[in-house]
Amino acid sequence: MSTTGSTTAAAGTTGTTGAASDAKAGTKRKAPPRNAYDDIKHCIVTNDGTPDAMVKLIGLKSLFARQLPKMPKEYIVRLVFDRRHKSLAILSQDPKHAGGDEEIVGGICYRAYPEMRFAEIAFCAVSASQQVKGYGTKLMNLLKRQMVLEGLEYSITYADNYAIGYFKKQGFTKTITMPKGRFHGLIKDYDGGTMMECYVHPSIDFTRVPEMIEAQREFLLKRVATVAKSHRVVYPALPKGWKPDLEGVSRANEDAARCMAIPGVAEAGWTMADLQACAGGAKDSDRKANQLKSELLSLCRKTQEQQFVWPFREPVNSQEVPDYLDVVKEPIDLSTIEKRIRKGDWYKSRAMLLTDLMRMVNNCKLYNGDSSVYTDCAIQLEKFLRTLFPEMA
Repeated sequence: MSTTGSTTAAAGTTGTTGAASDAKAGTKRKAPPRNAYDDIKHCIVTNDGTPDAMVKLIGLKSLFARQLPKMPKEYIVRLVFDRRHKSLAILSQDPKHAGGDEEIVGGICYRAYPEMRFAEIAFCAVSASQQVKGYGTKLMNLLKRQMVLEGLEYSITYADNYAIGYFKKQGFTKTITMPKGRFHGLIKDYDGGTMMECYVHPSIDFTRVPEMIEAQREFLLKRVATVAKSHRVVYPALPKGWKPDLEGVSRANEDAARCMAIPGVAEAGWTMADLQACAGGAKDSDRKANQLKSELLSLCRKTQEQQFVWPFREPVNSQEVPDYLDVVKEPIDLSTIEKRIRKGDWYKSRAMLLTDLMRMVNNCKLYNGDSSVYTDCAIQLEKFLRTLFPEMA
């Protein structure tokens, strides 16, 4: 079982040697900023039979059972104590919690497949009393760092509707880029779950991502400063009672023209079109289109949040179901619908969106027949759409 203490000690030894070398060379080298993750007490736990490992595994089992109530407890116990699985645990700094369930602040249970260079995440949870403190992100960043150490490239998980948002924030995507041959037969499909993937770049220290972003920001600002004039050219203040010449300007464009008349605005690269958009001078039709787009996206998201829509999230793979396109002539799915909405010019009304959603329902019934779990999902979706679109009644 590895702990942060040994890692910190090793890093300290290396840093001292490097500093001594620089001193001999007579050069000054800026010390890297201290990593805030070094203050987080964490460890990798495996079922090696030692009392300390067993105590922590029991704490992890209790945490997952509390935070994932829909997950069968027998299944949690089997995977957490399986010797092929590992668990990364963040531990409480409070000495009074040592050795008890409360010592475990959060944990991730995963199984690594070194020969295929990927890991499958089984469980991920943070104690209810420690949530909204950033531990979910810290857990995932520590796991990514551990995966780099183990030589793993991809992380795979099945997320339910409540976890999809979290995994997206941690860099996971529904688009699977890892070759299927690497995981096919090693992990099984889960009904009601969405398969998600995260690529872990071997040269990135994910515990230092905020520092990397800040360094890139500073670099860009310095480069911008070499060509920008905003910090060198200062225009005099506008005189009291200043009024621009608005002769020949329509009433709708007066605000934009008034801004353009201010010295320095045009020189900064602003145009009338930019200012018209900011001042609300856009066409009424554009505003209506944006309102419709927002409404349709809201309807699409409400549909995607339902548990029974899992068969409709992505297009049917015609390679896995070769006769699908012979039966279904106009295939449609929720990801395609969302792309059409975001494009902005596909759907002209709620009715057009409903047509595609009902086509999705009817395609499912047509291909799968009456006695199918997929058809059951389609029937539930149709009932839900009647509540979402009262005009169906």
